[in-house]
Amino acid sequence: MKDRYAERQKTASLKDKRLITILRYILVLCPLSIVLCYFTGCNQYKVSDDPTLRLSFSHDTVRFDTVFTAQGSATMQVKVYNRNSNALLIDRVWMENGQFFRVNIDGETRPNLITSMQLDGGDSMYVFVRVAIDTLHQNNPVLVSDDLHFHLSGGATQSINLQAYGQDVERIGKAGCGTTEFPRSFTFTADRPYLLFDTVIINGQMTIRPGATLYMHQGACLMVYGNVSASGNPDQPIRICGDRLDRLFDSVPYRFAGGAWDGIYLIDVKDKSMSGFTSTYDLNYVDILSGTVGLMCVSDRTSGNLSRLTMNACRIHNHALYGLYISHMDACVTNTEISNCAAYCVYCDGGKHDFVHSTIASYFGNTNIRIQSVPKEPTAAVFINNLSKEEPATKTSFYNSIITGYLTNQLVVATPIDRYYPGAFIGNYLKTDTLPMPHAAENIYWQKDDTASVFVNDFYRYREYVYYNFHLDSLSPARGIGEEVSVIKNYPDFGDLLIEEDYDGVPRTTGRPDAGCYQHPL
Repeated sequence: MKDRYAERQKTASLKDKRLITILRYILVLCPLSIVLCYFTGCNQYKVSDDPTLRLSFSHDTVRFDTVFTAQGSATMQVKVYNRNSNALLIDRVWMENGQFFRVNIDGETRPNLITSMQLDGGDSMYVFVRVAIDTLHQNNPVLVSDDLHFHLSGGATQSINLQAYGQDVERIGKAGCGTTEFPRSFTFTADRPYLLFDTVIINGQMTIRPGATLYMHQGACLMVYGNVSASGNPDQPIRICGDRLDRLFDSVPYRFAGGAWDGIYLIDVKDKSMSGFTSTYDLNYVDILSGTVGLMCVSDRTSGNLSRLTMNACRIHNHALYGLYISHMDACVTNTEISNCAAYCVYCDGGKHDFVHSTIASYFGNTNIRIQSVPKEPTAAVFINNLSKEEPATKTSFYNSIITGYLTNQLVVATPIDRYYPGAFIGNYLKTDTLPMPHAAENIYWQKDDTASVFVNDFYRYREYVYYNFHLDSLSPARGIGEEVSVIKNYPDFGDLLIEEDYDGVPRTTGRPDAGCYQHPL
């Protein structure tokens, strides 16, 4: 019993000694910390009167992409730093003219009310900026700018320059309104861009003039029951894309993300067709970018003459579902790139479809940054459906084209008996099994041990600002493998094809040209 009592006393004595030691350290260190704080860190709260001290900005200039007038912009931010050891006093803040830009500085939306704001040494604050431009009554973009000034108590004035391009647009519909319908024809001109909201229906002829631009709001789609004439040219292409012109991240524009809008639907319904005739859809130099569906062409006709789609020098790129979907229609597609779709880049079902000197590349999501809202589906780049028992039968052919992607099999021909399939595959580069068909000749097939790249870049490296580029690599296996242009033009129905030059206007060789829509320059 006595031993236990002695042991407890000894333990208590040790605890007392430790407590006394801790108190001694506190008594010694507290005055020392006060002295150190005085000579070092605590100066961060003391306002300096040194006129040479300055603020630092994360950006000296804030540049917005094109902003639609009467609509406003996304918000950008600038960080303001005091990298000095002492505090700085900002006497006042003001905008040079205050007409186009709205700012929020540390919670204050009226900068002229900011007076005697102290920014401690080593501290920082955010400045949020957005653009609000009224209608400018101009067709072309107009540069607007302003300066945000900070006057320091030491006498210096520092500024952040703000810049944006304001663009007037023709608005069709309103967000959330549902449907805007035109009972007859409608023409899109190139005077100024169009901004489409929700569903726009045209019951008749749709004409798109050279150089026209159609911006599509989230969820917007364009449906046409009638003929289409979209007549772009190399100098004035037609562009259809989403209306987000700002950036998802600093190095990633929103236009790189698919699914920004719904799609374009060309619909041939017998009881709505123009005067009972089949429709024709002619698209030249049209870029359709980053929707859910690029171009869907469907008809309810199962016999007789079918509607016809003609595409030349077009680009359908980066869609969250299909690129080009053709059902019960004839089509002729030349010098066209259809690339990077989460499902099929090309889906053909019913009708006669000819693809000549076209590039079908399936590399959706092939990047080291996640920017897509949907994953790549395990589907081929091209799916040809010849299994339907209904008319019309499917006869899809590829000449001097490229079908490839990062999955193993990029071409599926679903047909009852391969040797009886009526389509042809001649002079192509194909990433698929060898086609056991009588009309598959002179194709080059992808091999696992291929070392040369097909394209300049099939992987998006965002840190290096290197986007996909489906022009041919100098050592591409698709070079010099196509059937001669003179031979192709002797095929039935091909005599008037514009294939002597590629998508970019580069002349094709008189010998065996490159496959795809881009001829490698010699």
